[in-house]
Amino acid sequence: MRIHTLLDTAARRHPRRIAVVDRSHRWSYQELRQRSVNLAGRFRALGLLPGDRIAVRCGGAGFAAILFAASYADLTLAPLSATMRPFQLRAVLADIEPALVVGIDPAAVEVPARAWSSARFGEILETLDAPAGDAGQPDASRADGDLEAPALLMYTSGSSARPKGVVCPHDSVLFATRAIGQVLGYRPDDVVLSCVPPSFDYGLYQLLLATAAGSRWEALEAGEGIALLERINSAGATVVPVVPEIATALLRLAARTALPVPQSVRMFTNTGARMSPRLADGLRDAFPGAAVVQMYGLTECKRATILEPDGDLERPGSVGRAIPGTVVRVVDRQGRPLPAGEVGEVVVEGANVMAGYWRDRQLSAATFRATAAGRRLHTGDRGHLDVDGHLYLHGRGDDVFKHRGVRSSTAEIEAAAMDIDGVDGAAALAPDGANPLTVVVATVLPENDVLAELAHRLEPAKTPERCVAVPALPLTPHGKVDRRQIRAIARAHPPPTPVQVRIP
Repeated sequence: MRIHTLLDTAARRHPRRIAVVDRSHRWSYQELRQRSVNLAGRFRALGLLPGDRIAVRCGGAGFAAILFAASYADLTLAPLSATMRPFQLRAVLADIEPALVVGIDPAAVEVPARAWSSARFGEILETLDAPAGDAGQPDASRADGDLEAPALLMYTSGSSARPKGVVCPHDSVLFATRAIGQVLGYRPDDVVLSCVPPSFDYGLYQLLLATAAGSRWEALEAGEGIALLERINSAGATVVPVVPEIATALLRLAARTALPVPQSVRMFTNTGARMSPRLADGLRDAFPGAAVVQMYGLTECKRATILEPDGDLERPGSVGRAIPGTVVRVVDRQGRPLPAGEVGEVVVEGANVMAGYWRDRQLSAATFRATAAGRRLHTGDRGHLDVDGHLYLHGRGDDVFKHRGVRSSTAEIEAAAMDIDGVDGAAALAPDGANPLTVVVATVLPENDVLAELAHRLEPAKTPERCVAVPALPLTPHGKVDRRQIRAIARAHPPPTPVQVRIP
């Protein structure tokens, strides 16, 4: 089965119930299905073939139609972040080799020659607002027994220098959606206000979870962050997925506005980074009756664990237990399970584990392992389990780190620095208690100029706060960058002077 079966079921059960809402659209489940099926037919008319890929950089109701239309047409969708810099976007588009590009300006970033451009496709998207007739049943795209195209390519930075695509099969996406929905209990009368973009799988799955439950999905689009509290009120939102930065902004808005505190919210969910007890308590105080649900996951398995609502009050620091039908273990360096309380690597087993990395067999083999029951994911995260199976995280063992709630990597920052003319070498250091996110570069360029150039190549949360310029990077006898000396250089450098870096 493909993910559009969620929409088929919802349209059959709740044809007139509102499915998706954004600033310009308000579609019922029947209307969303009609538009999605019609759009799948447009894809075929354009000459797109089963297995082709679509790169999309948009949100809202239009994204919902594209997501399900791609499934109907047996195409693979690659949602891309609007904050991805041209430096990264060029590499990702070359990796995807899309047959269709949506929401990306060809004048700003060259798109593959064979791809239909967003400008031409924009005219087709506009026709979705026209009254739709009976969609009927979509044509089968492949013969029985043919391999099915993956549902999604979700791009994540991970531990590589450039973003990498996680291959997400339909069955894994559907399994994760149903398992998460079983725990969170989204209801047909819920209004899910998605505050995060669909390029982040946390945001995309809100649409799938809402569709599976027959709920209403409302998209908070770019530029609407300041109206978040007002939107919760006007929508009557009952479920609000957040990350710590959004939760912090929401509490600030609640403290400064004269708007009444929304009484509709029954649940805040959190992932991406651990929410502090103070922040979780602040949400409960500001929104009486709302529970806070802590979760843990990676794009490679979508969701690994979910804590009971307000379970952080009883088990501070826990991110919950494995979702139904899966197993979460903590193992030693030899892969042997460790007893409760001992710290090791977190591994996830089950149908929620995705198929691997797009066109990267070596990295896939190191991260994803076949088991008798399916696939096992070695997350690279460290943690321990308590006697009841609740997971507690202890950070990572490689160069991947969370900064401002966003997964980043030193390799990605180094690759961006090496893209700057005049930089001969780069070594990035993750932030710690004493130092901010720092990059040490071999260059004669002014340090502030390097930071400004990095701001053009990296997302804001991944841009270093500090740059140290040296004549040459120290090397080990084997010719590798000497990380120990790099840290010493960073420690000896004077604290950075705050600068204003303007990001276009």
